[in-house]
Amino acid sequence: MKLVVAPMQIEDIAQVLEVDRESYTLPWPASAYRREILHNRNARYVVLRQHNGHEETDAPNNGGELRPRLSLPFFRWPRTAELRIPKPFEIVGYAGMWLMLDEAHITTIAMRETWRRRGLGELLLASLVLSAHEMGATRVTLEVRVSNDGAKQLYRKYGFREEGLRRRYYSDNNEDAHIMTTENIREPQYRQRFEHLVDTLQRRLSRDDTCLVSAPAFALCRQPGRARGAQ
Repeated sequence: MKLVVAPMQIEDIAQVLEVDRESYTLPWPASAYRREILHNRNARYVVLRQHNGHEETDAPNNGGELRPRLSLPFFRWPRTAELRIPKPFEIVGYAGMWLMLDEAHITTIAMRETWRRRGLGELLLASLVLSAHEMGATRVTLEVRVSNDGAKQLYRKYGFREEGLRRRYYSDNNEDAHIMTTENIREPQYRQRFEHLVDTLQRRLSRDDTCLVSAPAFALCRQPGRARGAQ
């Protein structure tokens, strides 16, 4: 099974809305995603989609490098022009965040129901933390339902800690939200922990015969052996 993490594009919105409806009681309208993609320069939204293993590019790869980031050689954020995914391939999940000064605010992480509990939501979370580092953020924050113990456990794993409470944050049932925030993601201690977590995730996905692909310079295929909050 091959998957790719890629920037969300306008043509992805229809499938993103399908994932939305499976994940949220009050999904965003298509216009909200168009606005985020086209007009919000401080937003970054990604999709996780199935892939046939062949990258298609409309620009030559001349060896240019992106800005320095955490030293994870298998995970490079592609320029939009570099990545042209043949359609149609199912989008299995998506995630997004906003950058506000030096803080990245995760607004959503969602997976299709049939793709949950495979470590792919964790993959999306890790990709956002990595992207936040690239964008210059020092911390990452999010809101999560007080009742969502599974999500909170994952966030704590990546260094998020409860820092506050937003009363009646979720309008569908007036549930409170915990505010969870990381320590400084640019500190060596966090970097070391993050790299260990991603390496562990990589091994888990390899055991499940999941191959991650990103164009053109990323291939991880080990052989077997209000923001609504992140909810």
